[in-house]
Amino acid sequence: MTRIKGAVVIQTEQCKGCGLCVEACASNVLTMSVNVNSKGYVYSTSLNPELCIGCASCAVVCPDSCISVYRQSVKEERD
Repeated sequence: MTRIKGAVVIQTEQCKGCGLCVEACASNVLTMSVNVNSKGYVYSTSLNPELCIGCASCAVVCPDSCISVYRQSVKEERD
C-alpha cells in the first residue's frame, strides 16, 4: 500500500507572518515561529512536519508565494 507524504518548504525571509497558511493547514503542520526574520516579521515554520499530507493548501493561500509543497509516494510495509 502506498500513501502520499508531503514536505513544506518555507522561504522565511519572504514570509510576512500573516498566518493564513497556519489557518489553512488541516493537518496542524504549521505554526508561527517565536523568532523574526531579518525584516522583523514573525514567520511560519513547521511544527509537525511528519504530519504533512502534501495537500498544498498552505501554498495556495500564501499571498507572498513563499511556500513550496513537495509530494512523495511512500510504500508502507505490512506486518
